Amino acid sequence: MDRLIEGHKRFLAEAFPARRGQFHLLAEGQKPETLFVTCADSRIVPDLILQTQPGDLFICRNAGNVIPRAGEPAGGVAATVEYAVQVLRVRHLIVCGHSDCGVIRALMNSNTLDGLPSVRDWLQHVEPAWEIVDEVERNAGELTRHTALTHANVLAQLENLRTHAYIREAEGEGRLLVHGWYYDILSGRIEQYDEGAGKFVPLVG
Repeated sequence: MDRLIEGHKRFLAEAFPARRGQFHLLAEGQKPETLFVTCADSRIVPDLILQTQPGDLFICRNAGNVIPRAGEPAGGVAATVEYAVQVLRVRHLIVCGHSDCGVIRALMNSNTLDGLPSVRDWLQHVEPAWEIVDEVERNAGELTRHTALTHANVLAQLENLRTHAYIREAEGEGRLLVHGWYYDILSGRIEQYDEGAGKFVPLVG
C-alpha cells in the first residue's frame, strides 16, 4: 500500500501538472475508439503495451478475457461491452489473451480448483476452447497445449461476442471491427488472428 500512495504522490507532483489540459478535457467526457477486453492478470498493462494515453482505451478486464454469450445472466462484462458499442460507439473491439494465463492452466488442470467454486463456474465460459484445438495440439507438450488453448479461447470469446445481436448489427453496418489478439509476456509481442489465413500472425513485423 505504501508503494501505491507514494506513486500517487508522484502522479500529483509530476504527471498530473504536465497533462493538466488533457485531464481537463477528459473530465468533461470520453470518446475512446477502442474497447480492449483482456485478462485481469497483473502483468498485462494495456496502456504500457500499446503506449496509449488516458481516454484512448475503454478497458474491460476479467479472469480469462471472457465474454458471456447472449442470453446468459447479465453481468459486468456484458454491460461494459454493450455500453462501449451502443453508447460510446467504439470503432474497434479487441479480445486479447496472453501467455501463461492462469485460467488456461486451470482449464488444463481442473483438479486444482478445489475450494474455488466461483472460478470453477467461470470456466464454463472457457471450456469451448477445447473444441477449437486440434487433436495434435491437444496431445502436445504443456507449453504448446497452453498456447493453443489460449489462442482457441480468444476465438471462443469472439464467437460468444457475436451471439449478441447488437454486435452482429454493428459489424454488418461497418461501424465496428472486431479483433482477436494474443500477447506474449516474454517477448512483448502481439499476434493477431487473421481470419483469411485461419491463424494467428504477428501484429507487427
